[in-house]
Amino acid sequence: MLLQQPATCRDPAAPREAAIGEALFHAPALLGGQAERAGLSCAGCHANGRRSAVFFLDGISSAPGTADISSSFFALPRANAVFDPKPIPDLALPGKISRDVSALEPFLRGLIVEEFSGAEPDPAALAALAAYVRALRVCSGNDSEARTLASDLNLIAGSIDAALVMLERGEGRSAAALVKAARFRLGLIEERMAGNRLVPIRRRLLSASRELALAAGKPAPLAAWRDRFARNLRPELLRMEPRSLYAPRQVDRWLAQRR
Repeated sequence: MLLQQPATCRDPAAPREAAIGEALFHAPALLGGQAERAGLSCAGCHANGRRSAVFFLDGISSAPGTADISSSFFALPRANAVFDPKPIPDLALPGKISRDVSALEPFLRGLIVEEFSGAEPDPAALAALAAYVRALRVCSGNDSEARTLASDLNLIAGSIDAALVMLERGEGRSAAALVKAARFRLGLIEERMAGNRLVPIRRRLLSASRELALAAGKPAPLAAWRDRFARNLRPELLRMEPRSLYAPRQVDRWLAQRR
């Protein structure tokens, strides 16, 4: 979705862990295997924790918004050798999944390990992911909201903040997945900075991604990267937004050139 995404709201009483869970929800490395190689996170199917009506993967989907969760493409344990895509559920709707303490964590763990071949998640990561899912709510009013540069930048900031918390707890593997998620998001932003005029900002994004890779696993350099990015590159990116593929006029022009 170039300019729109499902609107999501969160329980205002949700614990701090929900913010960490949201960052993990957008981390392809959490799922591992083919999903990570394809850049697919939980949010790939459940945009903003909701339902991605436009998700389509050849061999996995029969129509947009469907997925065969028993395909061997992602993992073998649940493969049934039958092409049977189902509608992707909206996680914010009541009754779609159990939010019970005894059910949700094992359910999420099964998805990561059995459905997607991911590594066994850290207990803290699993708890945070469950906190995020429990906090999801349907918004009153609009079903969709604008996908902006600020929303992607906020996901980067959230991933780095969550990585720092995980490092404090000694959960290095989850911290590494979160840093990878931030670098992946930097790549998505770079793709939208299209055209010759934005070559300099694309180079700065590439440099920032490399610097972030070097800072991974080290709290002080990681925090320094976060502060430097917020102080220098974030404002510059926001100034470039009207020229980028985050701007409706630029998207219309870009699409017209490809017709």
